[in-house]
Amino acid sequence: MARHPAQRLFAEQALLPTGWAESVAVSIGEDGRIAAIEPNQVPTAEDERMTGPLLPAMANLHSHAFQRAMAGLAEVAGAGDDSFWTWREEMYRTVGLVDPDDVEAIAAKLYVEMLKGGFGRVVEFHYLHHGADGTPYADPAEMSLRILSAAQATGIGLTHLPVFYAHANFGGAAPNPGQRPFLHDPDRFLALIDRLLPATRHEGAELGYAIHSLRAATSEEMRAILDAAPVSGPIHIHVAEQAREVEDCLAWSGRRPVEWLLDEMPVDGRWCAIHATHMTAEETVRLAKSGAVAGLCPATEANLGDGIFPAVDYLAAGGRLGIGTDSHVATSVAEELRLLEYGQRLRDRRRNRLAAGPGASVGRTIFDAALAGGAQAAGIGPQGLTVGARADLVVLDGANPFIAAASGNQILDRWLFALGREAVLDVMVAGQWKIRNGRHDREEEIDRAFGRVLTKLK
Repeated sequence: MARHPAQRLFAEQALLPTGWAESVAVSIGEDGRIAAIEPNQVPTAEDERMTGPLLPAMANLHSHAFQRAMAGLAEVAGAGDDSFWTWREEMYRTVGLVDPDDVEAIAAKLYVEMLKGGFGRVVEFHYLHHGADGTPYADPAEMSLRILSAAQATGIGLTHLPVFYAHANFGGAAPNPGQRPFLHDPDRFLALIDRLLPATRHEGAELGYAIHSLRAATSEEMRAILDAAPVSGPIHIHVAEQAREVEDCLAWSGRRPVEWLLDEMPVDGRWCAIHATHMTAEETVRLAKSGAVAGLCPATEANLGDGIFPAVDYLAAGGRLGIGTDSHVATSVAEELRLLEYGQRLRDRRRNRLAAGPGASVGRTIFDAALAGGAQAAGIGPQGLTVGARADLVVLDGANPFIAAASGNQILDRWLFALGREAVLDVMVAGQWKIRNGRHDREEEIDRAFGRVLTKLK
């Protein structure tokens, strides 16, 4: 990790793992990690004083960066019942038009938006590997290297997950033409991971891998990769996102997707089950007890009409969860957490569904859960304002009347349920400020490159 000058921040209010504290001094070492936290201090002349409450930045546990460029392009009604499967055709069109320069430009724009939305790290579930006709680039890792470059340019923390994808449906069905840019066999996929090991180390990124879905890989392919992959990082998989996926899995195996996954694969704390929307009560408890994280993307799940995750029952069973922005129709911590809670309210026709108990703050409950689950799914150590953690921090706008008049958990509830991304003022990643006063220092350059891509996709 790069070395930076040691520094000390001072905040009137800060969210620590033990709760809100006042007059907090946070010392950050040259390695970008928190060296000391001291509540009830008096600021010194050398301290950098925060202009609003100080909180930990969140890890975004699920991203397909290139899809940010198509946000808003699939909102025209088709001739039949629109669904994930009709949306996917627009996604394939986008894939057929973008090249490595475009993907890097899209990712850089997205990562700036994530930072401004309160995320300090992104877990990139990256399956766009080849050219439009399926031909690998001269460097088979070209597209992944562009993701690493975008993360480096913007300063966001990155956990990179190259994705194995080989089939169109359960049982090893032949892929369709739109899937050609995604495809690998196990040997080529393992070679890709080998190629990325030194690159991710050089860029200070974490490396794991993903299986796209039970539709996209046979059990034999999954086991071959699990046995041979030379990394100990996180393992992610899409599972049980759509009702049709459940029906197809039952027809193929006689079991539901989450049931099959838990029966057949060594699911533990390294794993993240993305979406897991359609589960029985038994599957919900089993996933909760497995130690895996449920990776929830409420804005995308709503946009695609996927359904509502059983979060009330899952948390009651001790389950771990985190949030991601997936297709990036939203890019902020507040919007994803708000929709997570609101989905439960709409289904149950009751309020305050995910609060830890009577008198508990909904905002605090879901923020804490997503902070811990996101760190686990990203394969990083303790996340938060704690000694030894990376200094990934958010400063909310203390001049905003909603924030200025709030204290303690009211701050989170105001941010998440009354304000949103407008409340995020400054964001630090690994001890370096990346967003100051709501702006990134490379924003104009990044916007110009992104604008050229959007013009190409019209």
